[in-house]
Amino acid sequence: MPARALLLLLLAALAAAARGCALAPDPAASCVGLQLRTCSDGAYNHTTFPTPLEHRSREAVEASSEYILLSVLHHLLEGQCNPDLRLLGCAVLAPRCEGGRALRPCRHVCESLRAACQPAFDAIDMAWPYFLDCRRYFAREEEVCYDPLEKLRAGLEAEEALPSGLPPTFIRFAHHSYAQMVRVLKRTAARCAHVAKTYSIGRSFDGKELLVIEFSGRPGQHELMEPEVKLIGNIHGNEVAGREMLIYLAQYLCSEYLLGNPRIQRLVNTTRIHLLPSMNPDGYEVAAAEGASYNGWTSGRQNAQNLDLNRNFPDLTSEYYRLAETRGVRSDHIPIPQHYWWGKVAPETKAIMKWMRTIPFVLSASLHGGDLVVSYPFDFSKHPQEEKMFSPTPDEKMFKLLSRAYADVHPMMMDKSEHRCGGNFLKRGSIINGADWYSFTGGMSDFNYLHTNCFEITVELGCVKFPPEEALYPLWQHNKEPLLHFMEMVHRGIKGVVTDKFGKPVKNARILVKGIRHDITTAPDGDYWRLLPPGSHIVIAQAPGYSKVIKKVTIPARMKRAGRVDFILQPLGMGPKKFLQGLRRTGPGTHAPPGGANPRGAPAEPDLEPLGARRPPSAGGSKPWWWSYFSSLSPHRPRWLLRY
Repeated sequence: MPARALLLLLLAALAAAARGCALAPDPAASCVGLQLRTCSDGAYNHTTFPTPLEHRSREAVEASSEYILLSVLHHLLEGQCNPDLRLLGCAVLAPRCEGGRALRPCRHVCESLRAACQPAFDAIDMAWPYFLDCRRYFAREEEVCYDPLEKLRAGLEAEEALPSGLPPTFIRFAHHSYAQMVRVLKRTAARCAHVAKTYSIGRSFDGKELLVIEFSGRPGQHELMEPEVKLIGNIHGNEVAGREMLIYLAQYLCSEYLLGNPRIQRLVNTTRIHLLPSMNPDGYEVAAAEGASYNGWTSGRQNAQNLDLNRNFPDLTSEYYRLAETRGVRSDHIPIPQHYWWGKVAPETKAIMKWMRTIPFVLSASLHGGDLVVSYPFDFSKHPQEEKMFSPTPDEKMFKLLSRAYADVHPMMMDKSEHRCGGNFLKRGSIINGADWYSFTGGMSDFNYLHTNCFEITVELGCVKFPPEEALYPLWQHNKEPLLHFMEMVHRGIKGVVTDKFGKPVKNARILVKGIRHDITTAPDGDYWRLLPPGSHIVIAQAPGYSKVIKKVTIPARMKRAGRVDFILQPLGMGPKKFLQGLRRTGPGTHAPPGGANPRGAPAEPDLEPLGARRPPSAGGSKPWWWSYFSSLSPHRPRWLLRY
């Protein structure tokens, strides 16, 4: 059933229930049990009447359009800010009651949540709900208030003590629940606070933090010319080996760094490493409920919206194949088409795309399960009808090197038995072009390559998607060295800084390599990293308004550190003739070609989800698409949600 139809049925049912409710007489202002289903998972279990919105009974609250909005808000916002907004709204609709008096929620919690969630409302052309007015319904800290989101943090902040007698370097090779995973990552970051920290890139549809642990010489900030690498696990909720490998890897990096392991210290001090053990924590909960011995091949694969996250990214590969046929047009850094936002985009997918836009990632791996092989882009065939067709990127040689960096040091991938898991890939060296294996669209690896500077491979860790606990330690032993070796590959190729003649960094300058039709761009500080295979390369740096600079670079076969190649760009002369030509070229009569490209074929700077673009625009200035869902609530239609 389409999402909108399902939402309409839900609202109709709520409206019918609301119309059947009679208002109860005004009860005494005393604490009563909280019996509102939408608010049942809050940090308290007693409320009082009348409420700040003058509702005098539970039935009156349930009949209100405010309560109905809270019940469906996570569907309207497609999981964003859930359950935070719902719990914030419950604090107003059903105030916390202790000792015979109502407690007010804290204003700073409301203000920080509004700052984070306002774009989600803007994107669907919805006004901020009046009952979440931070000044009117929320109290300052000095007035005594409480945090309505405290339960979200409860249980995740608590320290999980290790069994007595075990050293802090101990790694528990077992499956981790969501709460256990969060505690392990935060405890690890606390042990190595000078080189590690945790941060969230967003929430899943069911409201779980997508928690990342970062390792770096200066955690929390990008350092000039320090490459950024990310490892992502559990994109499919029932493929859990990658999730556990990254939890173990985080603890290993911390312990070995503290023990003085020179290899780990060099890696952490020269690389910014980001580990996201679980991209799909909601799906994991479904799979874990069945357990390792009973989990089916697909149970828990999708997120809570029943979306396959590795089919949910924009299809830029089809656009690439179209652009590649035209000479002189760029086919890298392809913008996200506007119509993509009109479909169902998971909050987990949005979080990853925003993360990629925020940090200049160079290298990435997505850890899966179901086979034993390393695959690399493209994952979508250049002939869509072909289910299996070799479809290389312009960086085919580099992707093969990256894939072999993992497979060649993995003992099981190098096992010569064709009867083992993944044995059918043995003749290929346990690596394969994704589309040559099986073609699919909307994958994360293709998106990384075509929208950003990042090169991502996919690692299938084994044929059992949810292995039993006794298999986890051998899996770690098989994958520890490949993971380390792969991260070290981020230092292959060249790196440098692009500046103007005054030493000012040039942002978004293009780095071209002759013979490889795929450019990368400089970060805001002017630094860049270009992964390249050994050999001689002609490298060009250019930016609008500057003359291009060409250099020849030779990368030795055994070189394990990126060679430094800086560029100083000279401004173009702007005499009267060139100035007039520039006016003609950019005057009001010219138009940018479709697809966000400028007249030179360079795509405009990509934008992430333009506001209001998630749904097709309303025709003739009519009300937003979601308004029809509330039409059955008469006379309780929430006109306060309309922005005009």
